[in-house]
Amino acid sequence: MEYIRIFDTTLRDGEQTPGVSLTSEQKLEIAVQLDKLGVDVIEAGFPSSSEGEQKAVKAIVAAGLKAEVCCLTRTKKDDLDIAISCSPNSIHTFISTSEVQMKYALNMTREQVLKAAVDSVQYIKDHGLICEFSPMDATRTDLAFLRKICKAAEEAGADRINIPDTVGIMEPYSMEKLIRELKDVVKTPLSVHCHNDFGLAVANSLAGVVGGASQVHVAVNGLGERAGNASLEEVVMGLHLIYKKKTGVNTQLIYNTSRLVSRLTGVVIQPNKAIVGENAFSHESGVHTRGVTVEPLTFEPFSPEVVGRRRRLIAGKLAGKHGIKAELDELGLHPNEEQLMKIVSRVKELGDKGKSVTDDDLFAIARTIIGEAEEEKIINLTDLAVTTGIHVIPTASVKLTLDGKEYIAAETGVGPVDAAIRAIQKITDNLASVRLKEYRLEALTGGSNAVAEVIIKVEDKYGNVVSARGAREDIVMASVEAMVNGINKLLTRQRRMK
Repeated sequence: MEYIRIFDTTLRDGEQTPGVSLTSEQKLEIAVQLDKLGVDVIEAGFPSSSEGEQKAVKAIVAAGLKAEVCCLTRTKKDDLDIAISCSPNSIHTFISTSEVQMKYALNMTREQVLKAAVDSVQYIKDHGLICEFSPMDATRTDLAFLRKICKAAEEAGADRINIPDTVGIMEPYSMEKLIRELKDVVKTPLSVHCHNDFGLAVANSLAGVVGGASQVHVAVNGLGERAGNASLEEVVMGLHLIYKKKTGVNTQLIYNTSRLVSRLTGVVIQPNKAIVGENAFSHESGVHTRGVTVEPLTFEPFSPEVVGRRRRLIAGKLAGKHGIKAELDELGLHPNEEQLMKIVSRVKELGDKGKSVTDDDLFAIARTIIGEAEEEKIINLTDLAVTTGIHVIPTASVKLTLDGKEYIAAETGVGPVDAAIRAIQKITDNLASVRLKEYRLEALTGGSNAVAEVIIKVEDKYGNVVSARGAREDIVMASVEAMVNGINKLLTRQRRMK
């Protein structure tokens, strides 16, 4: 099985996503996760851009990762010297080769560009480093000149030659053809770096591999300038399952890596994003939910567990009784056929009114129809006090009753909400070790006294994930209410399954 190298540029091109700026500590955290994920190369940054970038790259180099740590540079000697001072394993150097960029971005002739490319490759090799060379805007470069500069880079000692589709103008057939033509010119391993301006970055990357590229540049969640880069998760799964290629990526860590990058960059993942989007393994249609409950492959190309996910069956107006029954089974409710049909009817009625039916809604509907008594909450909030200010460390004190016993805890945090949630976790950790996966705040009404709705997702140590909500005029109270509701749901589920 052919091995394809994964060159991750989340920390370099991904950070060039408009509005994204990572601290050195955040870049190191992502780099460590990428190393666990199993990428071959981590492009840690562009050191000549700032002192902070140099600090981040040096920290990543010092972490002793298994992956090759790479720096990006222009072909300028100052750039190269700064990168070399960071002690990376490799340097990725680039220069524009298309007529439009040579004329308007560089104001250089072909001969000058060719010399700069050769000189930079030789300089990197003279310092004992791995060298990857990119003729930027390769896909708009005159083919004869592209061949010439790639051959010159090879003869200068380049270890890899990367072919960037800088403005995303290629389509798969042309990308495959271009790589095949370049492989006839150079023996050096080829790589592809595809942008997503026409939504073809992943398709073009895979086509490049078909054409003979042995490495693909990717970014987690498809981050990058403008419309982004080829998505790591989509490229890797396409290579594994469609093209039967091998990579070093542990696919079960893909989802957690995606969530980490989303959290640290602040870039929300679109719900229908392939592989890692909230809806990627969610089913609402009755035909689909019935199919996946009998045989998952009926409506899924692969098991969600392969990428660290879980399947979700959604109760809504398109849901069928098989999907709703499966959801109720997970909640520990087992209606008879007549009760089930009433529950389905009620869910569809709410869906037709435009309401999103949550797990809480479904549970409440089912409990009402089945006729079960209202369950006593395992945890109840009896008191909460918070202090915060400009020169005050946010602190929260909470009092909870748990199985009839009273507990008090205090904690500090980055804000009053964080402090309050930490205090709750301090009390409940032994009983239900819970991790806050997602937090969303919405104002239901206008004005400074708006009712705030907090929607969270929490996960226990068994991998169970539940959604919970809290709605109050006080954001801290709404957050605490949501957290307590979420922990109660997880504890209830755990006890039902015993």
